[in-house]
Amino acid sequence: MYKYLLQGLLLGFAYVAPIGTQNIFVINMAIRKSRLKAYQVAFITIFFDISLALSCFLGVGVLMERFKLLKILILLLGSIAVIYIGAGLVRQVPEVQFEETVDMNKSLIKIIWTCFAVTWLNPQALIDGSLLLGGMRASLPLDMSSYFIIGVCLASFIWFTSLATITSLLKGKLNIKVIKIINLVCGVIIILYGFKLAYSFVKLVI
Repeated sequence: MYKYLLQGLLLGFAYVAPIGTQNIFVINMAIRKSRLKAYQVAFITIFFDISLALSCFLGVGVLMERFKLLKILILLLGSIAVIYIGAGLVRQVPEVQFEETVDMNKSLIKIIWTCFAVTWLNPQALIDGSLLLGGMRASLPLDMSSYFIIGVCLASFIWFTSLATITSLLKGKLNIKVIKIINLVCGVIIILYGFKLAYSFVKLVI
C-alpha cells in the first residue's frame, strides 16, 4: 500500500512541479494579495488540479483524442482564455500596498474562472496527464490504483500550498519595480503559451 502511495506522490510532484500557467498564476496572486487570498487561490487551484488528475486517471484525454471536435473546442477556448489572462498580467499596475480587503464575490468568481481556465482549458495538460496517469493506471494492480491516485492528489495539495506559503513569506522583500517585472515576465510567458495553443488550433482546423 505505502509503496504505491509513495509512487503516486513522487509522480504527482513530477507532474505538477514544472513551471506552467497554474504555478505562474499562484505565484503572481501570492505576490499581489494577502496571505489569506494566496491560500484561497492555492486551494481553488488544488481543487481543479486534482479534478483534472482524477479525470486523466480515468481517461478524459482519450476522449479528446477520439473526438476531434472536442479537441478543437478546447484548443480554441484555451487559447483565448490564456491570452486574455496573460494580457491582464502585462497591463496590471502593482499596488503600493498589497490588498487585504477586496470585493470577495467579484474576486472569487474571477479567481475560480481563472483557476479553471489555466487548468482545464489546457489541452496539453489533458493529453499529457492522460498518457502519464492513464498509462500508470494500466500498469498498477487493480486494488492498489486508489492508493496511487491518493498520492498524486497529496502531491498537488503539498505543492500549491507550499508555493503560496513561500511566495507570501518572500513578497515583503519585493518592491513595486520587481513585482512589475514579475508581472510582465509571467504575462508574456502565458501569452506565448496562449499563441502556442492558437497555433495548434489552426493546424488542427486547416
